[in-house]
Amino acid sequence: MAGDEILPFRVQVPQKDLDDLNVRLDLTRWPDELPGVGWAYGVPLGYLRELVGYWRHDYDWRAAEAALNEWPQFTTVIDGATVHFAHIRSPEPDATPLIMTHGWPGSIVEFTEVAGPLTDPRRHGGDPADAFHLVLPSIPGFTLSGPTTEPGWEFRRVGAAFGELMRRLGYGRYGTQGGDWGAAIAREIGRTRPEQIIGVHLNLLPGASAAAEPTEEELAGLDPVERAATLASWARQEEWDRERVGYAVLQASRPQTLSYALADSPVGQLAWIAEKFAEWSDPGIALDRDHLLTNVMLYWLTGTGGSSGRVYYERAHTDYGGPMYLPSSAPTALAVLPHDNFIPLRHIADRSNNMVRWTPFERGGHFAAMEVPAELVADIRGFFGSLRLGPRG
Repeated sequence: MAGDEILPFRVQVPQKDLDDLNVRLDLTRWPDELPGVGWAYGVPLGYLRELVGYWRHDYDWRAAEAALNEWPQFTTVIDGATVHFAHIRSPEPDATPLIMTHGWPGSIVEFTEVAGPLTDPRRHGGDPADAFHLVLPSIPGFTLSGPTTEPGWEFRRVGAAFGELMRRLGYGRYGTQGGDWGAAIAREIGRTRPEQIIGVHLNLLPGASAAAEPTEEELAGLDPVERAATLASWARQEEWDRERVGYAVLQASRPQTLSYALADSPVGQLAWIAEKFAEWSDPGIALDRDHLLTNVMLYWLTGTGGSSGRVYYERAHTDYGGPMYLPSSAPTALAVLPHDNFIPLRHIADRSNNMVRWTPFERGGHFAAMEVPAELVADIRGFFGSLRLGPRG
């Protein structure tokens, strides 16, 4: 592929790959399990056995493949990496261009329920003025954009690549959206391209939670609501550091060692991802397990379980020469999900972000587009609508 060339792409998995998967699932070597411990030690055996049984006998990859191929998809080489993306243009000619980026352990499958309402609001009971042309890239190293072939693909480099992608698509002004790593990438695009970015909508704000135990002096300067949020944010951070950070430490230090298990065992790959979808989601919301399995399939079929984890290594081993998240002047909105991994704090967010919208959601967790798609769509529409029309009310 030469220069700025963009090539059409379709997901077409050879049957031999699906046959190999079925054999591996049939020959799974199951571990033992302590009785009565639930999720305390990790994914319970009974939970995973049932999910694997569904995967093997009921899940339909060909149906999922056909659904993915309803989205126009493409690849292009940027900075030495083959970048895969879906480009779903709205039927509304004046739609706002919007690049939405997934995180780990997600993929473009996360956007299955929001793509239609965002691109074609007229068809989904919305205002045509709130339409978006969607660009949904796969992060280099992840699924259909992987594996990467050289070190250095941390979030700033990805942000630069995705900015170049939007240039190649002819979008001079556009918005960004993301959660998890997608939030860091979306924010970075806004920070480095303020003249091109209409606004940055996030469902996670990097660096905005309590990173250290708040001092009495800090708490004294806060109103009661923000004081309570600060104490809750630190408590959740402590619990995270004590119980949930192991995956990130491993991927930030020895991703290659982990990759052998993920590349060889589909059940291992499933457990590595399914644990996060179970633990990071709102317990009151049942995620669609077909979407979960399609997400896992994209990692398994591309062999990118290991390479996707390298982004943690790159962040941990990059000398940014200062703060990791530099100040951004781009108008920024945050959807605050009550069951996400961290509790963001407004007084911290305001230090390095141009926060113009802060929306507490009543439900939802880390995978907002899958858990609360209607609420997320409404907040994205509301944010960009306010930037287009000015304050309402």
